[in-house]
Amino acid sequence: QVQLVESGGGLVQPGGSLRLSCAASGSIFSINAMGWYRQAPGKERELVASITSGGTTNYAHSVKGRFAISRDNAKNTVYLQMNSLKPEDTAVYYCNAEIVFGSRGGPYVGNYWGKGTLLTVSS
Repeated sequence: QVQLVESGGGLVQPGGSLRLSCAASGSIFSINAMGWYRQAPGKERELVASITSGGTTNYAHSVKGRFAISRDNAKNTVYLQMNSLKPEDTAVYYCNAEIVFGSRGGPYVGNYWGKGTLLTVSS
């Protein structure tokens, strides 16, 4: 069974920094694109940043220059370094990944989500 587990959320003051981590586990052969999404109260889930297996990154306009996504393929982990945080960054952050896996048969490809981690930016 494949799963994604996020960590690193919490309360931070405006202007502060925080790093989120998301580790994939299970019978994984490889991971294609990985990304971070967020959902603020009363709003739809939106893409924050994504990274391909080759390291090509993409950012939402609202976080460009402040956030940095990276990945460690050996650890099946993706990170989101968040700097210059603003109150409007407050949201539940979700990890997403397209994973090639298989234990009996396969390989198979699936799209997986973590359960989310809450970031609150407030003084």
